[in-house]
Amino acid sequence: MAWLVEELNRHIYNYHVLDAPTIPDAEYDRLFVELQQLEAAHPQAVSNDSPTSRVGAAPIPEFRQVTHAVPMLSLNNGFSEEDIENFDRRVRDGLDLQRVEYNAELKFDGLAISLRYENGVLVQAATRGDGYTGEDVTANIRTVRVIPLRLLGKEVPEVLEVRGEVLMFKADFERLNQRQRDAGQKEFANPRNAAAGSLRQLDARITAQRKLRFFAYGVGLLEGAELPDSHSAVLDWLDRLGLPVAKERAVVAGCEGLLGYFRSVGERRKSLPYEIDGVVYKVDKVADQARLGFVSRAPRFALAHKFPAEEALTVVQAIDVQVGRTGAITPVARLVPVSVGGVTVTNATLHNEDEVRRKDVRVGDTVVVRRAGDVIPEVLSVVLERRPEPIPPVYELPKSCPVCGSHVVREEGEAVARCSGGLTCAAQRKEAIRHFAGRRMMDIEGLGDRYIDSLVEANLIHGVADLYKLTLDDLLKMKRLADEREGTTPETVKQGKVATKWADNLLEAIRASKQPPLERLLFALGIRHVGESTAKTLADWLGRFELVRRAPAALLRVLPDIGGTVAEAIADFFAEEKNQGAIDALLAAGVAPQGEHAPKAQLREKLDEVSLLVALDIPKLTEPRARQLMAEGMSLDKLAHLKVFNVFGLPATVQAALEEWMAVPANRERLSALSALRQELLAELPEAAAQPEGHLSGKTFVLTGTLPTMSRDAAGALIEAAGGKVSGSVSKKTSYVVAGAEAGSKLAKAEELGVTVLDEAGLMALLNK
Repeated sequence: MAWLVEELNRHIYNYHVLDAPTIPDAEYDRLFVELQQLEAAHPQAVSNDSPTSRVGAAPIPEFRQVTHAVPMLSLNNGFSEEDIENFDRRVRDGLDLQRVEYNAELKFDGLAISLRYENGVLVQAATRGDGYTGEDVTANIRTVRVIPLRLLGKEVPEVLEVRGEVLMFKADFERLNQRQRDAGQKEFANPRNAAAGSLRQLDARITAQRKLRFFAYGVGLLEGAELPDSHSAVLDWLDRLGLPVAKERAVVAGCEGLLGYFRSVGERRKSLPYEIDGVVYKVDKVADQARLGFVSRAPRFALAHKFPAEEALTVVQAIDVQVGRTGAITPVARLVPVSVGGVTVTNATLHNEDEVRRKDVRVGDTVVVRRAGDVIPEVLSVVLERRPEPIPPVYELPKSCPVCGSHVVREEGEAVARCSGGLTCAAQRKEAIRHFAGRRMMDIEGLGDRYIDSLVEANLIHGVADLYKLTLDDLLKMKRLADEREGTTPETVKQGKVATKWADNLLEAIRASKQPPLERLLFALGIRHVGESTAKTLADWLGRFELVRRAPAALLRVLPDIGGTVAEAIADFFAEEKNQGAIDALLAAGVAPQGEHAPKAQLREKLDEVSLLVALDIPKLTEPRARQLMAEGMSLDKLAHLKVFNVFGLPATVQAALEEWMAVPANRERLSALSALRQELLAELPEAAAQPEGHLSGKTFVLTGTLPTMSRDAAGALIEAAGGKVSGSVSKKTSYVVAGAEAGSKLAKAEELGVTVLDEAGLMALLNK
């Protein structure tokens, strides 16, 4: 008993005073019930500081303390149908009635508040605190717009203390966390913590920036008016006074009515705009409430019926990784099985490597696991005081994909790491084929999601090249297996026939896709960051698929609108050995891009050795320093074989950085290969542009929204015919944004950056100049 008292008081302090709970509510409730049972068996040993004799903890001292005129007591909890049956039986016995009516309402997951109105005007707001003394948060409550500063109606009580809950809606919580992320600040764990943290700000201006809500659920002190004769009527009265009262409430009769309401709310819980952790039952007649009275810490006439715990403690047995359909690598904690929200949980997501490090989750740790509704369970925090000895090592993400063995890539500034084997990784197979076959890629008509899923599940295709090996028998087998799996029998089969027209059409569509334009093939490969615009840039400037495959990141970076991140992603994709094999298989299957040509004549000026040297991104080697090197008669090839770097007059820091970079043999090899490819391209380039450029040459356009008379594709074709370039994203380099109806974030970004915005008429005027 002494140990439980000390342990529970410590957790009460962490939860109520520090706002930093270390265990889930369900674990606290379990310890509390255990102490109650022991005290009932040994009443002579109950200590004065037992948490069963109080309702919370002392307030934080920074706020002025307020003594509640009527104590804000908490409720006893029920968890099972038996608990509810016992509650109803005790109420009926206490009132000597066969059947009792109850008001059933929601148990909000927020912060309890008392609002004091004098002659209809809000004069004070206080938190519950320890139930008898709370904290004055009037200035903060005044910023909660749903709370009236003056009650409605002319006949208002002289004094009315309204009891209710301050909370944050789910959508507002998501927006708040997005702002926290954008500002580089710590996110809130859940809406309750966000509401509590917002309301307990010493600066009310911070509270005003966070959208809080309020629902009234009762009355404390009342002077100068008669209380309605039922609790349901009290709520209706508060509603008429202009106070927010939740609509999800009902008057029900008997135990079956209570349980029916509980089940009904449970079914609708996920669709509610706010979090709840149960329902509350109160005897409806106020006179009956008075007859039943109170026990030491709670009313006899009310009970909180809580949902199964959504948080629990368990132990991390291992940390594995899962590979998503887009190649995202997600760490997953393998757990000692634990019941959370009525479901046995054995795995929980850790989101990404940064989250694992931030939460410092390690194998062997005791952790708090949360499961809300149908959401995938996640690890919320680590109970550091239970970390095992010796201390487990810090988690590191694997360097290779566990599914296909391709190397794992994490781009700078990205939280998510990804498998680089997009064309061959089994985890990404369906998504890769779906993208490859799309209308704007290889345009394989008739190859929809259902057929792709069925072909993969029937083990008939393992990669995009296998599409071109499919036979009529393969497709008919796929269809038969899919029908069997779904338990359906087509009418033609019932008639003893086999329909093959659909299969013949699909095979013809696959054959017809074998000769795509180069930009469509590049787009179809699913290279990260490569959309239609970037694929067209690669095709226009390099001309041949074989050159695109060989181009290093430094060469790609000098092409228009291809930055460092995109260039690295392209080069990394083609460097992955498994992707190379998949591409070779695709070409061997007869896929051959059409319209290949010599590199663009304007590439000559991009192949300036200074530009390429800067594109290698050697630390401290800026363009002026690279130009200084080349002015001394240096070249990329000579630099690759140079042994001494102190003869160019470079600053010591630049010279040291260059020597350090060149000390890596692979870097020298990159220089030599870049120099050789440059010479090859220069020899192949035409002397001048094949045709005069259009008057919009050098201008970049972004299309957004719905144009009045033409599609975005048609507008893009006109822009490109006039020499302009169409891009998919807005940046400082964007020349114009063409916006139609329902333009979204791209228009906002253009306005933010000061990019010129045109409508369709403005675009046509520009094209016709």
